[in-house]
Amino acid sequence: MTITQQDDLDGLQAIGRIVANTLQAMQQAAEPGMTTAELDAIGRACLEREGAQSAPQSVYDFPGATCISVNDEIAHGIPGSRVIALGDLVNIDVSASKQGYFADTGASFQIGPGRPVLDRLCRDGKRAMQIGIAQVAAGKPLSGIGNAIGRFAADRGYTLIRNLASHGVGRSLHEEPGEIATWPNRDRRRIQKGLVLTVEPFLSVGGHWAETGADGWTLYADPCAPCVQYEHTIVATERGALVVTMPG
Repeated sequence: MTITQQDDLDGLQAIGRIVANTLQAMQQAAEPGMTTAELDAIGRACLEREGAQSAPQSVYDFPGATCISVNDEIAHGIPGSRVIALGDLVNIDVSASKQGYFADTGASFQIGPGRPVLDRLCRDGKRAMQIGIAQVAAGKPLSGIGNAIGRFAADRGYTLIRNLASHGVGRSLHEEPGEIATWPNRDRRRIQKGLVLTVEPFLSVGGHWAETGADGWTLYADPCAPCVQYEHTIVATERGALVVTMPG
């Protein structure tokens, strides 16, 4: 999607706030002893209260309102009977639509006091996303996102999952430009003014690829290693990136 008028921006910002508020509510509610299904129900209620539809459900028939991944699961985890425990590394990905506009956001966090190595990974995962977002502006190369994130990751001894990419969003959950690498690349495409996209690097301490599990949805790092993901939906302007997935 390319934003060309204020009505489109208003619609995108509205759903952006909804998914951001939903993610925030789920993070605040997550606690030891809760199942991922119970946490998902909180997210579902938040979306329904705002008149929004879960994008994974409506677009892909995903068996949950949100994606909740725990520990060795790095993405697309199905909410269910799994009980969240103290020290778990949890990722929540919330995407939804309202009045034809889609937004997508996500974050990783530890439950309670965590391991220092995972604290550092979470801090640096969020920083990697911010570094990628800083490369977004009208006329700049799409490759700048992944190249900047790649330098940051390499300098700190991290790896990046290289088959989970950022993507266009706005009128559907995934649209052109299709795959936007968050790792070093030679993409020759340029960022158009008004382009709506996500920036969502998957930073790891050894994983390189995402492999699909037996349920056909849940993704795991290969080689097996802790991994975090942080994600915003943004609009490219001449002055830089406008983040629309902010709580408020």
